[in-house]
Amino acid sequence: MIRSTTTGASPGGTPPGARGGPRGGRTRARNRGRTRSWAGTTAAATLAVVAVTAATTGCEPRTTAGAPTPPPPPRATASGDAEPVTRQSPSPTHAPPSPSPTDTATSTPEPEPPKPEPDPQGTVLMADGSEGKQVRELQARLRQIGHFDRSPTGYYGSVTAAAVRSFQGKRGLVTTGRTDTVTWQRLLGMTHAPTAAELRPPTTLPVAKPDKRCMTGRVLCISKNSRSLSWMVDGRVVSTMDVRFGSQYTPTREGTFSVFWKSRHHVSTIYHTAMPYAMFFSGGQAVHYSADFAARGYDGASHGCVNVRDEGKIASLFAQVKTGDKVVVH
Repeated sequence: MIRSTTTGASPGGTPPGARGGPRGGRTRARNRGRTRSWAGTTAAATLAVVAVTAATTGCEPRTTAGAPTPPPPPRATASGDAEPVTRQSPSPTHAPPSPSPTDTATSTPEPEPPKPEPDPQGTVLMADGSEGKQVRELQARLRQIGHFDRSPTGYYGSVTAAAVRSFQGKRGLVTTGRTDTVTWQRLLGMTHAPTAAELRPPTTLPVAKPDKRCMTGRVLCISKNSRSLSWMVDGRVVSTMDVRFGSQYTPTREGTFSVFWKSRHHVSTIYHTAMPYAMFFSGGQAVHYSADFAARGYDGASHGCVNVRDEGKIASLFAQVKTGDKVVVH
C-alpha cells in the first residue's frame, strides 16, 4: 500500500480545521460562545429600552426603579410690576400657585389735594342768569324794603343784581351782586313771607290811590304816575294792568272822557298798525292791546293811545266795558 505524501492532509482529503476535525471543532465552539454572549447583551439592552419606554408613556410621568430622576424645571420669579421671566404651564389637574405677599408690588398713595377755604360770604344761592320761584321771592322781599322798584319776574338779571348790591352795601356786606347764604339770611330776617299778590302783582309799579273821579260808577281809571289802569265799579277795583302812554310829541290827553266806540280787530288808518281790543275815548286815542309794548316794555311809547301789554287782561276788560263807561286819565 502506497502512503500519500501531502502534508497536513487527513484521510478522505478534508483540510485542517474543517468540520469533523479536532481543530475545526474547537473553532466552532469558540464562535458559538461569542454569538451567545452578543445575543445576550443585545437582549438585555432591548429589555432596558422597553422598560424605560413603558415607564414614560402613561397619563402621568413615572420613575422606574434604577432610572435617574430628572431635575425640576426652573422656578419663575417676578420683579416689580414686570411679568415673570420664565413661565410654566400648570398641570391640568393642579391650580397655579398663589403669589406670595412679597411678589405683589406696592405703590405709594397720591396725596389728597388741599381743600378750598370756605367763603366768608357762604355759598352762592342765586346769581345773574338764575331763574325760578326763589328768585321771585328774592325780588318780592327786596321790594318790601325799597331795593326793587318793579314787579317780581322770577329772572335774575342786571336790575336784580343791582338791587342785591344796594341791599348788601347798606347792610355792611360784601357788594357782589350775588345772593349768598349770608345775604339771604339777612334779608329773611328783615322781611316777611311774600303774599300771592306780592309775588305776582298785577302791575309793575304799586297802584296809585284812585282819583276821586273814579270812585263812582263804571270807570277806566288810568294813572300816569303808576303807569297803571284800574277797572273800577262803584269804587271797587275789579282788575289792574300795566299801561304806557304817548311820547312828549304825541302825549296822551288827560281829563275825564267816555268810551264812544269799541273795535275788536281795529287797524290804525294813520300808522297802519294793529290796535286789537280798541276802546276809543278821545278822538283817535284809545285803550288797546300793543304787541310792541309786550315785546319791548317801557323802552317804547305810543302815539297817544293807552297801550296794554297783557293780552289776556285787555281781552277780559274789552268784554266788560260798555259804550258810555267813564274814562279818567290823571
